[in-house]
Amino acid sequence: MKVAGGQAEDGIVIGNTYDKYGTRNPIARRMVQGFEAALSSLVTKVRPATIHEVGCGEGYWVMRWLEQGIDARGTDFSAQVIGMAKENARGKDVDHRRFAVRSIYEVAPEPDSADLIVCCEVMEHLEEPRKALQALERIVRSDLILSVPREPIWRVLNLARGKYISALGNTPGHLQHWSQRGIVALASEFFDVVEVLSPLPWTMMHCKPKKRH
Repeated sequence: MKVAGGQAEDGIVIGNTYDKYGTRNPIARRMVQGFEAALSSLVTKVRPATIHEVGCGEGYWVMRWLEQGIDARGTDFSAQVIGMAKENARGKDVDHRRFAVRSIYEVAPEPDSADLIVCCEVMEHLEEPRKALQALERIVRSDLILSVPREPIWRVLNLARGKYISALGNTPGHLQHWSQRGIVALASEFFDVVEVLSPLPWTMMHCKPKKRH
């Protein structure tokens, strides 16, 4: 898998800062396995026929879901990272047109709705998270999975492994910093949060459209 490795586009860090899915660091590996298990368990519960990943980065999850027989596609604001996703797709003999350049703020019911919308590790990079949730509200017709780093645990763990010391453990490009309570409260303004998981050091939520009375 080709990864962005901390590159920036329009001043915004794109994709993954390192190959977290291929890491050999035992601590990082255990944390990523926890994230993967949590996300996979929620996807299994939803049992979607179609998935749209908003902020798909280099395409890792889209290609994994395709291998599982789910009709998956992905968008990302970054032309560079979508280029990497298309390259990774070609390497796996996957149709590269499943990946498209589109900002989270620009998603629309056509062509972006799906049985399941996944938006993981995106919200912390955004200057306008509320505007992003409003955009997701337009395309979520049944289920949404949302995840963000859990603060301050995220930064503490970065410092513990000697990373980003001068930034007090803040990962490059993270503009927002939510406690679990904080992100659940924010998401609840736009969606019904039906389940919250805590794969260390993330908060992951399964959401549904708000019931209109």
